[in-house]
Amino acid sequence: MTKPIRRPLLAAVACAATLAFAAPSLAATVHMKADLKGASEVPPTNSKGTGKVDVTYNTTSKMLSWKGSYSGLTGPATAAHFHAGAPGKNGGVVVPIFAGTTAKSPFSGSKKLTAAQATQLESGGWYVNIHTKAHPGGEIRGQVIK
Repeated sequence: MTKPIRRPLLAAVACAATLAFAAPSLAATVHMKADLKGASEVPPTNSKGTGKVDVTYNTTSKMLSWKGSYSGLTGPATAAHFHAGAPGKNGGVVVPIFAGTTAKSPFSGSKKLTAAQATQLESGGWYVNIHTKAHPGGEIRGQVIK
């Protein structure tokens, strides 16, 4: 009578072990975006420029990846960054996106975040802005949101 019980029990244990080892390898991927416009800058600009950045964040590896584009700026882009800052507040650069001769649209990149950066990003405390000569503090800006 023990043989018929053993086979299903062993199968259940094998399935549970497989799931236990597979679960940690499943990372949560968070998709976010930033819609950039002059009115979102602090202080706002009168730029007719627009932009968009699509962000993917892997919560296990802490890898941040982005793809973006912009158009209609007052002149060539000189730099772009992820900044720490709530809506309506300016903050420091946390991740450079591009600068100088690499300032072309479209753009993409990736960076591994620190634990503190990951916490800021996940709580909605980051924005992206693109700088130009006419607007060295930023011409267009967008909050990174889910």
